[in-house]
Amino acid sequence: MLVFYFLMALAIWQGVRSVIGGGRFLAHVRRETGRRAEGYAPYASIIVPCRGLDQNLRDNLRALFCQDYPQYELIFVADDANDPALTVVRALQDELRDGETVDRALRPAIQNVPCRVRLLIAGPARDRGQKVHNLSFAVREADPTSEVLVFVDTDARPHAGWLRALVAPLADETVGAATGYRWFLPVRGGLASHLRSVWNASIASALGPDGKRNFCWGGSTAIRRVTFDRARVMAHWRGALSDDFALTRALQNEGLRIHFVPDCLLPSHEDCSWGELLEFTTRQLKITRVYAPHLWRLALIGNALFALAFWGGMALSIARASTLAACLVASVFVLGALKAWMRLYAVLIPLARLRDEIGKTAWAHLLLWPIASVLFLYNTLLAAWSRRLTWRGIEYELKSPTETVIIGENGCAQRDALLSR
Repeated sequence: MLVFYFLMALAIWQGVRSVIGGGRFLAHVRRETGRRAEGYAPYASIIVPCRGLDQNLRDNLRALFCQDYPQYELIFVADDANDPALTVVRALQDELRDGETVDRALRPAIQNVPCRVRLLIAGPARDRGQKVHNLSFAVREADPTSEVLVFVDTDARPHAGWLRALVAPLADETVGAATGYRWFLPVRGGLASHLRSVWNASIASALGPDGKRNFCWGGSTAIRRVTFDRARVMAHWRGALSDDFALTRALQNEGLRIHFVPDCLLPSHEDCSWGELLEFTTRQLKITRVYAPHLWRLALIGNALFALAFWGGMALSIARASTLAACLVASVFVLGALKAWMRLYAVLIPLARLRDEIGKTAWAHLLLWPIASVLFLYNTLLAAWSRRLTWRGIEYELKSPTETVIIGENGCAQRDALLSR
């Protein structure tokens, strides 16, 4: 019993610290959301790496054509000219040229359609991740007059003010990059989809006011071109699988801050199967183990501690009918639910337009977080066992942060499937 009480004390202490972190996240979101993004809005290049058909891809890409921003170019880059995502891009170009087919609400935004839209074919990667290869190719091809490089994923759906809000913090030259993050919103629902949303949400609230500890999310990041060159990002991408971990490391090496922009928290309207859930979550932890082993160790220790204390405490309270054990377990659960509620409350500030959709997922965030913690533990243990992973239909083995071995494609049929990140 003494061991149990010791573990519960650690779990409660961990829960209190988590709630304090949630308070910091909420305060940062309140302070930053709604700031007028004025002044700094130079010509920007939005680079969109494409591979396969994401769920709701047309709506996601369409949002990129209608940004409230003075001037920017859109660069869609794929490894294959026959990639189905490029067919969607071409159809959108045709649609936006024809004002009769555009929703009335979007017609004013058509005036801001970028003066240049390009489709690039980077070819297959040889010694690094396909996404990193595509990004590197597109950066070299970007308009030389562009002052800002912006990276966005095809599974994210930006609002009209996203680009302006993301670029604005770069007016401060001590800011290395500005970033947002993903918020999964299940479409049809399903336990696996809700659990993925809860699992991913815990990472979102790790961002906050501390620019030295923040990280770049490759699905919504902006960086000055001069900063990109100064930090030698291309060199850090050489041999890399993870574009955002490598970019984060490059900026940290230069002592540059990463500014988290709550207004650039982007929804991903997607569902997933149980297999896709396990593939996605385990892939993230395998990448983390290679690029940030200290974070992987923290995840392993923290979630193992929680599993022993919470689930062990539940078993003990049932087996021995212990009221004290049940109260301690309930205390841990309340702390975790409070953190989840604070995170949801914070997210609803920049994503107020999606209040109804987020409200439908509230039950999952308040109730499923203990299961998400077990999933984290499962992911960390698998990451300790293997460094092989599949991403967008390509199997890789991670030798080191700068050495990626491409095993091969897991079937061409996946190219046309609904691929999950």
